[in-house]
Amino acid sequence: MTQEELFQLALTTDPAQIGHSVQGGYMTGIFPISDHLKVIGPAFTIRLPGTDNAMLYYAMKQAPKGSVIVIDRMGDKRIACLGEMVARSAKVLGMAGIVVDGPNTDTRAIREMDFPVFSTGRACVTNTFKGLDGEYGIPVNCGGCVVRPGDIVYGDLDGVVCAPADQFEELVLHAKQQDENEVLWRQNFEAGGYVDKFINLEKLVKIGAQGAIADLCKVDK
Repeated sequence: MTQEELFQLALTTDPAQIGHSVQGGYMTGIFPISDHLKVIGPAFTIRLPGTDNAMLYYAMKQAPKGSVIVIDRMGDKRIACLGEMVARSAKVLGMAGIVVDGPNTDTRAIREMDFPVFSTGRACVTNTFKGLDGEYGIPVNCGGCVVRPGDIVYGDLDGVVCAPADQFEELVLHAKQQDENEVLWRQNFEAGGYVDKFINLEKLVKIGAQGAIADLCKVDK
């Protein structure tokens, strides 16, 4: 399956469904500026400390079309590095969207563009051009998640998941399988059934994983 086909398939499921299978590959506290927005694509990473935006504009111009710009603000949740002009620059460069571990500004204008922007919140104070600092094309921390260049980033209203490119197809196919299972769960609920039709709750609660492990560890005397 081509990358484009894989992304189209992924968009028919949800990051939350993929999230059942990831271990640590998810961002916390980062959400779209509009509920309907989704973003998917390979990560192009930028580390942007302080109040300088020169590296952000420069680095985006190096990014392949279709990239998701992932910005590590190194803990700064006060000052927006991203506003309308950054979003317009990313859009004209053919980026798939922007995910920033920090606030955005110009929210209304970006919403009118219908361009995927994911952030931690809003701010009215912004970066300026200084040319002092910043890096790109390196592993970054975004929302508590380590994101490497080329990792696949997929986000919607519930948040953002991230996975190595060579693992993403397996995660998507498993998520689609779970989607099919959930059809049966919904039908069961609509008929007045309960989850114990699919899961042995009695055994799970009374024995649980620890009980199962204990049974495995028993030594015959």
